[in-house]
Parts: sequence; C-alpha cells; structure tokens
Amino acid sequence: MSFDFNMADPTTAVSDPRGMCDESDFNGGAEVGSVPIGYAEIIVVRHGETEWNVDGRIQGHLDVELNEVGRKQAAAVADRLSKESAVSAVYSSDLKRALETAQVMASSCGVPEIIQDPDLRERHLGNLQGLTSHEVANLKPNDYEACTSSRTDQEIPGGGESFDQLYHRCTSSLERIAMKHIGKRVVVVTHGGVLRALHRRANPTLNLQEKILNASVSIFHISSEKWIVKTWNNIDHLNKTGFLETAFGGDSNSG
Repeated sequence: MSFDFNMADPTTAVSDPRGMCDESDFNGGAEVGSVPIGYAEIIVVRHGETEWNVDGRIQGHLDVELNEVGRKQAAAVADRLSKESAVSAVYSSDLKRALETAQVMASSCGVPEIIQDPDLRERHLGNLQGLTSHEVANLKPNDYEACTSSRTDQEIPGGGESFDQLYHRCTSSLERIAMKHIGKRVVVVTHGGVLRALHRRANPTLNLQEKILNASVSIFHISSEKWIVKTWNNIDHLNKTGFLETAFGGDSNSG
C-alpha cells in the first residue's frame, strides 16, 4: 500500500529534489561572506534514520532515537558543515532523533550550546502515531482519511494537528531564528513534515511530492521580507555512508 500525507495541489512539483534550487533575487546586493546583506542563511537538516523509519512506523511527536545508520548520517552531515563557513548557532526540535543529530553537528562546528525549540517538532499525527503505514487504513480509517484530506485545516483525531497548524508554528519559529541571526549562518535540525511546510512558505505555488531524505541538507536565505530556497534535500555527504531513500518519514509528515 502506498501511504502518503502530501496535500492535494494541482500545481507543478519540484523536478529535482536533491540538487540546487537557485531562486535567488538579491537585486545585485553585496554579500557578507556567503550570506547576502539583510538575510540569514538557515541550514535545515532532517534528522538521521531511526528504526521506525526503517519499519515504516509513524513517529509524529513520539520520541524515537536514532539507529546506528542514523548516527553515521549525523556524523557525515557534521563533517560536511565543519568544513564550510562558520556556524553561529544550532537550533533543534526537542525530540530525541533531531536533538541527537544536532548534538553531533554542534560538536563538530564548535557551537557550545543547542537551542531546543518545541515549535520545530514534527507534525502531531494523533491516533496514527505508533502505527505502521500498512496498519493505518485498516485500523484507523477515519483518522487516515482526516490525515490525507486535501483540507489544510483538517485536524487529526487524537490531538493531531492540521497542516495549517504545523505550517504556522514551524514557519514562525524559523522566521524568529532568522531575524536573530541576520548576516550569519545557522543550523536547524528538524523533521520531514516541517521541511515540507518550510518549502511551502518559500514556494507557495509548488506542490512538493518528492521524499525528504534522512540527514538531507536544505538551505534557506531569509530576510524580513523574503524566503529563498538555495539548496534542497541535498545528500552529497551521504555517498559513503548509506541512506534510507525509502524512509516512511520522507514521503509523509511522520518523520
């Protein structure tokens, strides 16, 4: 069974989820290092693999640790970032899978503290949390229907969030972070559903259908007026590590 929580949308999908998505328009402005004046560069990383990703089990707000592959993925991202321009801060969802990923990166980048933000958590998926993708349609058909609804304001039974609720909390969080770090580079570690919402904020007319991969890197330039996607879902650093391309969280809001 194919199980996908993507929102229905007739618009065109992004064609290359792993490469550069250069949509910059800085009007010729000068840059400070690699960060344009008036912008913050936010490097958004999806957490490493968990056993629930492997099993196709819906995580949502449930607190699942990284598995061994996920820890290797976190180390690979950390190594990549440590060789690039300096990072001024590391923010993370307070869920273990994100926080553990962030801890490896903070250590490699010489950042002494991780700022935890619950608003960077994955979407709460209500009664679907803890079930596998093969169980939900049979065991929770009404909940499944609510979760896959094209209505962005549709909440999920059992305390689950609508897409709109997820969108507003995580985009507000990223905007707050950006405004605190104008002219600097910041790392944010979060989840697949959150990344999908952030992409929608930057590109509201595009329907993103591709998987968002574990330990992928996406880069946003954010000013007080504009969001720009500079890099999307890049996994070049995972070539020697192995990665879970079929991770359930990658093509849903469960990661």
